[in-house]
Amino acid sequence: MHRRKSAPSRAPVDRFSGEELKFMRLALRLANRGKGRTSPNPAVGAVVVRNGRVIGRGWHRRSGEAHAEARAIAQAGGAARGATMYVTLEPCCTYGRTPPCTDAIVRAGLRKVIVATRDPNPRHHGRGIALLRRHGVSVRVGLLSRAAAALNEDFAKYITTGLPFTTVKVAMSLDGKIATVEGDSRWISGTESRRRSHRLRFYSDAILAGRRTVERDDPRLTARPKGRVAKVPWRIILDSKAEIPLGVNLLTPPDVSRTVIAVTHRASRGKIARLEALGARVVRCPSRRDRVSLRSLWRRLGRMGIMSVMIEGGGEAIASALDAGVVDRVMIFIAPKIVGGRGAPTPVGGEGTKRIADALSLTRVTVERCGGDIVVSGCVDYSRELKA
Repeated sequence: MHRRKSAPSRAPVDRFSGEELKFMRLALRLANRGKGRTSPNPAVGAVVVRNGRVIGRGWHRRSGEAHAEARAIAQAGGAARGATMYVTLEPCCTYGRTPPCTDAIVRAGLRKVIVATRDPNPRHHGRGIALLRRHGVSVRVGLLSRAAAALNEDFAKYITTGLPFTTVKVAMSLDGKIATVEGDSRWISGTESRRRSHRLRFYSDAILAGRRTVERDDPRLTARPKGRVAKVPWRIILDSKAEIPLGVNLLTPPDVSRTVIAVTHRASRGKIARLEALGARVVRCPSRRDRVSLRSLWRRLGRMGIMSVMIEGGGEAIASALDAGVVDRVMIFIAPKIVGGRGAPTPVGGEGTKRIADALSLTRVTVERCGGDIVVSGCVDYSRELKA
């Protein structure tokens, strides 16, 4: 008689109930309300629950204001004692512009805290959880952790490297054109894609484009998402020799102070002075192949507190960013249109690769519909380049 071998022992799995999932999903929806306004802080949502009923909810609305946990506790009042909190990120345990959330949780007498994900900040990672447990608060971690981490992927990149999380966004035709041979690009993508693009802008601290794109399209690069107050992110223009015309929209009031012109030593002092006199901010960067060194610029942007950048074009700017290794994610909106034209611009310029084996690949790829368009997105995999 053969006896079946017993399965190897495994660590117990921390399971969560359907009701707990419901409350954490609510906390994530609340966190998303602050997305785009909290930089350089993360977007966080919190819910206080007692006897299966929500008695307090809050989200971090903008940097310097009360954190999500403090808002939820304040709304719950004295009923928070003995209750459970659901929070999308590990509560902070140090003093900054606001007091530690761990102090507020302990003072309120919360019995249990369920945390979606730990703080990615190496200085704080796990400390808030450990402190709460030392004060007798039951803490469970990991409920909807992937969704919570995705919500703050820009914060995680910024807080661990000092560099902005960077997304390349492209709208192109089915045959890979971003404009016609005459330079007309309005509109390649459909209405739903444009609405989503404005949400992406709203979530970003800065929008970057090359000088030629600014000259051709004369954009304002503002964020006007449906259902939210319009936002003017930082507008960053790559312009090695400061050749941008002084009359473009980005250099006119009232938002010219939110425009950054990145130049090199090739820019004339006179033109720089005129740009600064208009109210724009000129950032002088080292050059690489007679263009702005994007690695140097990204370090400057990080020091400015810019946590996320969205690159909207053109093809040379995108190629430079990919070549510099500063791009984290690519989102391509593909419209069911055929533009044609041997000279029509494509999303990525530059010299390109000579072999398919050397092409950059994307990981964690998703494909979805957006109105009549298709959206392909993924994270840029630089690992092959690093090994070379």
